[in-house]
Amino acid sequence: MLLTFIKYISTYDYFENQTNLKWEIKNLMNICVVGCGYVGLVTAAAFADFGNDVVALDVDKKKIKSLSSGGCPIYEPGLKELLERNRKAKRIRFTTSISSAVHKSEIIFICVATPSKRDGSTDLSQIKVAASQIAKNINNPKIIVNKSTVPIGTGELVEKVINKNLNKPALFDVVSNPEFLREGQAIRDFFEPDRIVIGSNSEIAAAKVKELYKTLKCPVISTDLYSAELIKYASNAFLATKISFINSIANICETTNANIDDIALGLGSDKRIGHDFLQAGLGFGGSCFPKDLQSLLSTSIELKDPLKIIKEVIEQNRIRVPRILNRIIKRIGLSKKPRLYGKTISVLGLAFKPNTDDLREAKSIELCNAILKEGANINTYDPIAMKKAKSILKSKKVNFCKDPYSASKNTDLAIFITEWPEFKQLDLKRLTKNMTNAIIFDGRNIYDVKEMEKLKIEYHSIGRPSYYP
Repeated sequence: MLLTFIKYISTYDYFENQTNLKWEIKNLMNICVVGCGYVGLVTAAAFADFGNDVVALDVDKKKIKSLSSGGCPIYEPGLKELLERNRKAKRIRFTTSISSAVHKSEIIFICVATPSKRDGSTDLSQIKVAASQIAKNINNPKIIVNKSTVPIGTGELVEKVINKNLNKPALFDVVSNPEFLREGQAIRDFFEPDRIVIGSNSEIAAAKVKELYKTLKCPVISTDLYSAELIKYASNAFLATKISFINSIANICETTNANIDDIALGLGSDKRIGHDFLQAGLGFGGSCFPKDLQSLLSTSIELKDPLKIIKEVIEQNRIRVPRILNRIIKRIGLSKKPRLYGKTISVLGLAFKPNTDDLREAKSIELCNAILKEGANINTYDPIAMKKAKSILKSKKVNFCKDPYSASKNTDLAIFITEWPEFKQLDLKRLTKNMTNAIIFDGRNIYDVKEMEKLKIEYHSIGRPSYYP
């Protein structure tokens, strides 16, 4: 990722020092990004790095003040440096003024949150507010681009909201341009995408948005609004299905002593299947998969054609934490509730995946709450997510530790939840020496079973034979 980042820095430094840049400069655009969350900041910073004039808009005055002075409200490798580079080059600025942001911009990206409602459907209230505020400030032809993940029909909804709130007649087009950014790898994903998806009923608007991505070497899929909106959900649903499938096979492995690593290798070696997303573990979390699957299922039910396969994918993911909790209780628990009373468990890793501090739908939080409910104390450590975790896990029975070794001290069992690179380098003999009972549960299959046998450490993982010294 760093090499990619340096490559783009070098490219634009080179271009800025040339004299024959009339074509390049002519095709740069004035862009507004509405929403300075995860997607909005990455989008704004990347488009600014292409040389465009970008204004990032948010209603949070504290956030805008921090961004204007060089801060970054989220942890994403390379993002702070990318923002700072373009802020100093005056290619990006931050504001709470929607009038100035909209007036100056040719293309406006909506990058606001679309959380789930209680029934699983998508809350589009922030989309509606953004569209209505944009409408009230349109002063010349605009292209409005939905980059937020939204269900089928949202593009038409945005068009209706804008038409309803226009102060005077104005020309505008609506485009769907879904993001495919993975937390922890978002900068690389933006600069090295597998594909760009652009959906619109206007060929001119689609071509204009496509021009923004001209620097990138990847396929551009041009389609209609509905198809573009569904591509994002279909992609995430398929990947989540692979995860739930391999975890379901891992359950059979645990019953029969088969090895999920060998099975995943055999499966993934088939070119039609591939190796990605076949790592058995505690299931998926984060801000995308859980809510996107719920939204897709809700949409299918609303259309009276329910996707039963998605319902089962969600269910298989739901049972992952109860399953590992029952295995822990079976190993060190009591016969009656609270079944972990008097025990102390070390929970290592809190972020839902490495290279992020995101705890949304994190399996760690779900497991910690379940462990606490069973009466145990918790020692925990995460390289990045500790600050956020303290605002969520407020029980006095949770002890936040400075490193994995202190987190394992006097504990009855240690469980690894996040596959942080530093965990792969731990001195496991030192880790288990501090423990009351030297028992490791590995929720992400970080370690090799044979290595644990050599170290003579009791070891339980996902879909692989357990080892008892």
